[in-house]
Amino acid sequence: MSNSRLRSRRDAGGGAGAAGRDELVSRSLQSAEHCLGVQDFGTAYAHYLLVLSLAPELKDNVKETFQYTLFRWAEELDALNRIQDLLGCYEQALELFPDDEVICNSMGEHLFRMGFRDEAAGYFHKAVKLNPDFSDAKENFYRVANWLVERWHFIMLNDTKRNTIYNAAIQKAVCLGSRSVLDIGAGTGILSMFAKKAGAHSVYACELSKTMYELACDVVAANKMEAGIKLLHMKSLDIEIPKHIPERVSLVVTETVDAGLFGEGIVESLIHAWEHLLLQPKTKGESCNCEKYGKVIPASAIIFGMAVECAEIRRQHRVGIKDIAGIHLPTNVKFQSPAYSSVDAEETVEPYTTEKMSRVPGGYLALTECFEIMTVDFNNLQELKSLATKKPDKIGIPVIKEGILDAIMVWFVLQLDDEHSLSTSPSEETCWEQAVYPVQDLTDYWIKPGDHVMMEVSCQDCYLRIQSISVLDLECEMDVARSFTQNKDLLSLGNEAELCSALANLQTSKPDAVEQTCVLESTEIALLNNIPYHEGFKMAMSKVLSSLTPEKLYQTMDTHCQNEMNSGTGQSNTVQNIPEPFYVLDVSEGFSILPLIAGTLGQVKPYSSVEKDQHRIALDLISEANHFPKETLEFWLRHVEDESAMLQRPKSDKLWSIIILDVIEPSGLIQQEIMEKAAISRCLLQSGGKIFPQYVLMFGLLVESQTLLEENAVQGTERTLGLNIAPFINQFQVPIRVFLDLSSLPCIPLSKPVELLRLDLMTPYLNTSKREVKVHICKSGRVTAIPFWYHMYLDEEIRLDTSSEASHWKQAAVVLDNPIQVEMGEELVLSVQHHKSNVSITVKQ
Repeated sequence: MSNSRLRSRRDAGGGAGAAGRDELVSRSLQSAEHCLGVQDFGTAYAHYLLVLSLAPELKDNVKETFQYTLFRWAEELDALNRIQDLLGCYEQALELFPDDEVICNSMGEHLFRMGFRDEAAGYFHKAVKLNPDFSDAKENFYRVANWLVERWHFIMLNDTKRNTIYNAAIQKAVCLGSRSVLDIGAGTGILSMFAKKAGAHSVYACELSKTMYELACDVVAANKMEAGIKLLHMKSLDIEIPKHIPERVSLVVTETVDAGLFGEGIVESLIHAWEHLLLQPKTKGESCNCEKYGKVIPASAIIFGMAVECAEIRRQHRVGIKDIAGIHLPTNVKFQSPAYSSVDAEETVEPYTTEKMSRVPGGYLALTECFEIMTVDFNNLQELKSLATKKPDKIGIPVIKEGILDAIMVWFVLQLDDEHSLSTSPSEETCWEQAVYPVQDLTDYWIKPGDHVMMEVSCQDCYLRIQSISVLDLECEMDVARSFTQNKDLLSLGNEAELCSALANLQTSKPDAVEQTCVLESTEIALLNNIPYHEGFKMAMSKVLSSLTPEKLYQTMDTHCQNEMNSGTGQSNTVQNIPEPFYVLDVSEGFSILPLIAGTLGQVKPYSSVEKDQHRIALDLISEANHFPKETLEFWLRHVEDESAMLQRPKSDKLWSIIILDVIEPSGLIQQEIMEKAAISRCLLQSGGKIFPQYVLMFGLLVESQTLLEENAVQGTERTLGLNIAPFINQFQVPIRVFLDLSSLPCIPLSKPVELLRLDLMTPYLNTSKREVKVHICKSGRVTAIPFWYHMYLDEEIRLDTSSEASHWKQAAVVLDNPIQVEMGEELVLSVQHHKSNVSITVKQ
C-alpha cells in the first residue's frame, strides 16, 4: 500500500479517530495514577507505555512520574529475579526517552549489579555525555571506568620503548613476507596499525571487550586505516575460516600476557590459532619465503624468579601476630590470602598477586640469585599443548643471603623475534608489574646461606603455578641423605633437587588438630596486622561503655525499686536484676574482629556483620579459644531479612551503644552512601551512644608527579609513534587514581599537607558540601596531582591515620587535566565539593 493511500484513509476518519485516541489516553492516565496509588507499579508502567506511544507530545508532562514508576517496577522485577523483563522495561523506556541521563544511569546501575560491567559503563558514560554535571552518573562512571578500560592501557601506550620494539619486530616480519596478519586481543588496535603501516596486505584484529572494540574502531578510523584493518568483536577462539576471515594468516601478533605471562589465556589462544587460523610453521631447512608459513610475535619467553624478603608483602599475606588487642588467635584457625595456591584446589584461582616491586613500600631484599623457571616457544604447537599436562618441575635454589622468606617474585623476557626482546624485570624502566607468589604455610620463614628454597613449577589451568614451597637446610639433613644412598656423587649439582625433594617428603607431617582455613583478602590480612587500629578501637569503645555504665546502673536501680514497690514484699524477680547488656554493632566491610574485642569489655552483646560462612566459623573458633561464654557473639545478618536494612534496632525496645561504620574504602575513597548510613545510625543510638569513627578529616597536598600523569592518560602522539590514540582512550580517564602508596610514589611535594574536608558522622551540622582551601606553595614546580588521605577520629583523642606505615588503607589522588606551574611563596585556592560519597577537588583559577 502506498504512503499516499495510507494518509488519505487516516484523514478520512480524522476527527473520530483523534477523539477516540484522546479518550483512551485520558482513561489510561487515570488508570496509571490509580495503580500508583495502590502501588501496582507493573500495571501503572504498562498504562504509561500506552499513553506515550499514543501521545508522544505528553512526554515532558509525565516524564518524572514515568521515571518514578519505571524505577519502582524495576526494583520489584529485580527482587523477583525477572532480569529479562527488567532489561526489557529499560529498553522500552530508552526508546521513548533516548536522551534521558537519569534512565541511562539507572539502567547502568542495574547492569553493574548483575555483573555486566562493560555494558553498565557504556550507559554511565552516555549519561555523563548527556549531562556533564550529573554527579551520580559521574561517580558511577569513575568507579566502573577501571573495569572498562584498565589503567594498564594508559601505562603501556605511554611506554615508548615497548611500542618501538613491537613496531620494529612487526615491521621486520612484514618486510620478510608475512603480509597477512591477525592481531589477537587488539585493545586500541595499535599492533594492527603497526602491521598496516609496515605494508601488510590483510590485517584482521579481534577484541572481546565491547568498549575496547568500539574504541579500536574509532582509533583505526581516525588514523585512516579502516579500509585496511578488519575489526572483529569476538574471541579468537570463535573465529572461523572463511566465515570471519577468508584464509589462514602468515603472522599472529599478540600481547595477551599478564605479569604471570599466561594469565590472559595466551597458551589456549595460540593453540587454537596454530590449529585453525595460522599457516603451517616453517621447518628447518625450508626456503625463506615467509608468506607461505605461519609465525607468532612474540616468538618465545623465558620466565625468571627470585626469592625475596619484603615486609609489605608479608603484612598483606600473612597474619604475623598472635594477640590482637587482647584477643588470642588460636593455631587451629589458619588465615590465607587468595593468592595461596593449593595443589588440590578445585577452582581455578589466580595463584599470584602483582606488584610494581621497584615501588613497593620499604623495598625488598633478594635472598637468592635470579633463576630460570621455564621457557616457552610460542611457535611450537606441541610444546604449547604439553604445557598444561606436563608434570610439575621440581626446583631447588641455593640461598645467598640471610632473611625472611616472604615471596617468590617472577618476571619474564618476551623474545619478539631473534633480534627484539622486552623484559618485565623490576630493574627495568617498564610499564609492567611483577607476579608475586606469597610464601605461606611454613613453620619457619627464616632462611640463611646453605639453605635451599624448594618449589614445584607447572602451568596448570594455563596459569604459571609455583607450589609446595619449602626450605631445606642441607647441612642439617646430611645424615638423612646418607641413609638414602651410598653414591658419593649424589650431592652433585644434577641430583641436588632430587635429593632435596626426597628430604622434603621425609619432613612432611600432618597436624593433629583439624584446622579451619579462612581465606581473607590482602587488605583484610593487612587490617589484622594493623595493631594501632585495634588498640585504638578497644580504647575508644572502653571509654564509651565506661561513660554509659553509671546511667545503666541508675536505670537498673530504678527498675529494682519499682519492682519492690510493685511486689509489696520487698522481693523482686531476680531475672529483672540482671543488667541489660550494651549492644555493639560492627557493620564494617569484610572480616573484622572488633566485635570480639568489644566482647572483652564487660557486659556487652556484640554483633558481627560478616557474610561468609568460613569467616563466621573462624570468629566462632577464636571466640571459643578466648573463653567467651557461648552465644556471646551474634551474627547480625542472620537476624536481618534484607541486607539493605542492616541498620535497625537490636531489639524492638533496645538501642545500640556503639555502631562501627566503614567510612573509607581500602582503595582510599570514601565509602558510598556513608552519610546516609550515619544518619540512620544516629537514630538507633541510645543516649550517650556513639558512631565510630565520630568524624573524619581529609588531608591533601600538591605534588608534581610525571608517573601519575602517565598512569592516568596517554600523553600525546609521540609515545605512540605518531598514531592518534590519546583523544579516544583518554575519554575513559578518571580524575581520581586509587590504591596509591604515597610513601613510595615518585613525586615532588610542592606544599605542606592541608585540611580539605571534615565529615562528621555524629554532628552533621558541622559538615559543609563545599569549601575553598588556600594552599601555600613551598617549592616551585608543576602541580600535576593532589594526593589525599584521612585522619579518622574515634573520639577527640584517639585518631587513626590512613597514610601511616601500619595502615591497611591505600591513598588516592586527584590528577589534574592540565598541570599548573607554581612558584614558591604563591597561594593556590582549591575548591573542595562533597556530594554523597563523591569528593571533587578542583583548582580555582
